[in-house]
Amino acid sequence: MKKSAPGVSRPNRISVEGLRRLEQQLQSGAKMSQPVLDQWIARYGEPARNIIEKYKIKGSE
Repeated sequence: MKKSAPGVSRPNRISVEGLRRLEQQLQSGAKMSQPVLDQWIARYGEPARNIIEKYKIKGSE
């Protein structure tokens, strides 16, 4: 019996899905507070910062 292995590691899969979700929310015009944007950046790093800057989100206070 061959043991199956996942195609994508869990951290990579979560990262890709999370960043995709962030971009979808920003594309739809969702307003996020600065603490929420900071949390995305803390969790996903530079890729999240790039997405946020792409949509020029400053945060809604």
